[in-house]
Amino acid sequence: MPDESPLEADDAKLITLARSARARNAAAEGAAVRDDTGRTYVATTVSLATLRLSAIQAAVAMAVASGASALEAAAVVTQSDGLADDDRAVVAELGAAAPIFVADPSGAVRSTISG
Repeated sequence: MPDESPLEADDAKLITLARSARARNAAAEGAAVRDDTGRTYVATTVSLATLRLSAIQAAVAMAVASGASALEAAAVVTQSDGLADDDRAVVAELGAAAPIFVADPSGAVRSTISG
């Protein structure tokens, strides 16, 4: 069931960025995270023979590699109905209270997972 609550502009931007990355790379998932300074990091699913990361794991890794120490929010665009426990955990590690918006490929928010 879609989440009917309106998103703040910064949160809607995360979904737009995740959708764009997913479409540009023809990836299974796209994700975006916002750190505590307002910077955003965008990534898609990484599927190599020697490395596999979900889009949200890749986006968090990019944030950490760029010096982020805390997250405010995250968004993932996927055809899947849910979010893996590992994906929730990686966001929670840097943002225990950070919401995760899970949207379908059209950008409609299916659920919001609270930290």
